Amino acid sequence: MGMNQTPPEKTIAPSRYAGHAESPVPELSVVMPCLNEAETLAVCVDKALASLAENGIEGEVIVADNGSTDGSQAIAKQHGARVVDVPVRGYGAALNAGIQAARGRYVLMADADDSYEFAHIPRFLAELRGGAELVMGNRFRGGILPGAMPPLHRYLGNPVLSFLGRRLFHASIGDFHCGIRAFSKDAYSRLDLRTTGMEFASEMVVKSALLGQRIAEVPTTLKKDGRSRPPHLRTWRDGWRHLRFLLMYSPRWLFLYPGLALMVVGLGLMAWLLPASRPLGHVNLGVDTLAYISAAVLVGFQLVFFAVAAKVFAISEGLLPEDESFQRWFHYITLETGLLLGALLVLCGVGIAVSSVLSWAHTGYGHLPPVQMMRRTLPAMLCLMLGTEICFASFFLSLLGLRRR
Repeated sequence: MGMNQTPPEKTIAPSRYAGHAESPVPELSVVMPCLNEAETLAVCVDKALASLAENGIEGEVIVADNGSTDGSQAIAKQHGARVVDVPVRGYGAALNAGIQAARGRYVLMADADDSYEFAHIPRFLAELRGGAELVMGNRFRGGILPGAMPPLHRYLGNPVLSFLGRRLFHASIGDFHCGIRAFSKDAYSRLDLRTTGMEFASEMVVKSALLGQRIAEVPTTLKKDGRSRPPHLRTWRDGWRHLRFLLMYSPRWLFLYPGLALMVVGLGLMAWLLPASRPLGHVNLGVDTLAYISAAVLVGFQLVFFAVAAKVFAISEGLLPEDESFQRWFHYITLETGLLLGALLVLCGVGIAVSSVLSWAHTGYGHLPPVQMMRRTLPAMLCLMLGTEICFASFFLSLLGLRRR
């Protein structure tokens, strides 16, 4: 995507805190995570303070230091920032500590590597004043300068992860991982973020979308950072951490849909193959195929169970918000319902097995056609295994739900 021309700044009304330097409650807190950023920290703090002053915004700059050993703390203080020492290592841990220490009604977070444009602060604040609870920057709309983003990130990693974020969580965001964003302090407190690493950025957007918070997006630019050392970000490691986080926060896509697909397709194929072998092109599908299909149905059920268990656990622990439609299912699907269904399947399996033994008895316990018997044995085994799993799964889900009830 080519760099777009940066649109003019929105005109925003002066802050009601402007001109009151002694105000105990600034309107905006700018938070920067820091780990050995001595090369660029001073210019970032200066740019942030200048943007606040030029636009009449009563604010503060907070540097959340994650154990720097290059004198970053002293540099931040010399240039007018407030330093918060964060002993727990990690991008998310540093940001969370800085945000918790912020005194402003609104918070803007941005990296301290001089890659983001602090002059765009008014764009973010205008959306917050207009009622947005989370305001994301979009580098693809605002412009990515040469050398600012590796091609692998620009054309593969970020677009793919942003697409998954939009698809899994219905968040209409074009740049899911932009490092400059703003939010209200109150909205942030309701997110209850848990991660401490790079996936902190994804968790913020995911939970905001799940809670139905109002999300806005403004164009911003990205330029090559001013550091001489490599960035803290590791492409494959942190990319995988973001991907696994997105999947873990979506039990529906990770477990439920694949499980339902295996069960529906498997049961349909079983019904097709149980009466007799079926030709398919140059091959003949028989009892061997039926055995694999039975396994697919069993695996599908286990995935569906994992989806329900993961959802119950995540809601109980506050990782996911309450889901009324999901909760309504438990008015009908109870421990007793599960036990009854499981018992019926077990009895069905036992019935098929008994009928097979009786058929064998009618032949004088002689030689049995293996193909014919497998067409009875496989459904019997599947019913017995599914029935047993449903019974124990019902007890397990009831145990998970005890805390919620």
